[in-house]
Amino acid sequence: MARRTLGPCGVEVTELSFGAAGLGNLYTPITDEEAAAALDAAWDAGIRYFDTAPHYGIGLSERRLGAALRARPRETYTLSTKAGRLLEEVPGPVGDDLDHGFAVPATHRRVWDFSADGIRRSLETSLTRLGLDRVDIVYLHDPDDHAEQAFREGYPALERLRSEGVVGAIGAGMNQTAMLTRFVRDTDVDAVLCAGRYTLLDQSALAELLPAAQQRGRAVVIGGVFNSGLLADPRPGATYDYATAPRALLDRARHLKSMAERHGTTLRAAALAFPLAHPAVATVLVGARSPYEVQGAAAQFTAAVPADFWKEARAEGLLPADVPVPAPGEDPS
Repeated sequence: MARRTLGPCGVEVTELSFGAAGLGNLYTPITDEEAAAALDAAWDAGIRYFDTAPHYGIGLSERRLGAALRARPRETYTLSTKAGRLLEEVPGPVGDDLDHGFAVPATHRRVWDFSADGIRRSLETSLTRLGLDRVDIVYLHDPDDHAEQAFREGYPALERLRSEGVVGAIGAGMNQTAMLTRFVRDTDVDAVLCAGRYTLLDQSALAELLPAAQQRGRAVVIGGVFNSGLLADPRPGATYDYATAPRALLDRARHLKSMAERHGTTLRAAALAFPLAHPAVATVLVGARSPYEVQGAAAQFTAAVPADFWKEARAEGLLPADVPVPAPGEDPS
């Protein structure tokens, strides 16, 4: 699996990376054994960048990911987690955490905290759950409604952690582009994680975020390339950004799927290949919860997408005429 560097920091990531939200029992539960098998499959596929967060299953994702990675040589992989939500234990009895999307007991509540102390406490507790002595990257997690504190306190705290050598790279992860663009332009982040905003259906990151990152030599990690499901399987009832897809978007996705099949490829392969054509993009982050899903993603990622598919998508207005697309014969692996 080919590797790229995150901005000026020198931290390397594989071009296909593993998003561990599913290991936190996203929507439905999986067993510890199933989680371990998914991570083994990712390792066997050559994936060496893994991303998690305290939010995912109230720490369950971090515990499972740490358990799987502790047996691997630490210098052989890159690990990121996030900060901004502290987990505070609640007295029992407790219900479930499905209101936040995770099929786990609600043993803790999330407390937004982008203060300097909150960032350090978050990282310390993440390391405890992971059972590791360091992570390589820390992102401020979804600071949408906490911009003032995130920029005034949270970001400087990350900068100090980096200068102290506690972490190798710092950034922010969000589902929007405006604030990520501000991080790229106004701070010295190494990378930003942008979910859902640079896909075959949504290229809003192309307007400002990606040019700003390219200009400043910062890296962009792209998540949500399937827009939460629609580009993986465009059928009636499919989800787009975690809600039922509007009919117009469903029709657009189905048209892209039929076009891909005419050109001898798949919609999933095209969705995975598309972001990496932009020079600011370092890796595509894909969530998985089983060996089958990991193996499928890896196979689609390495599949060829003919140049004629991209040419037709541009010609039909499904992609902007000036959007970067993979070069003919380019193999992302």
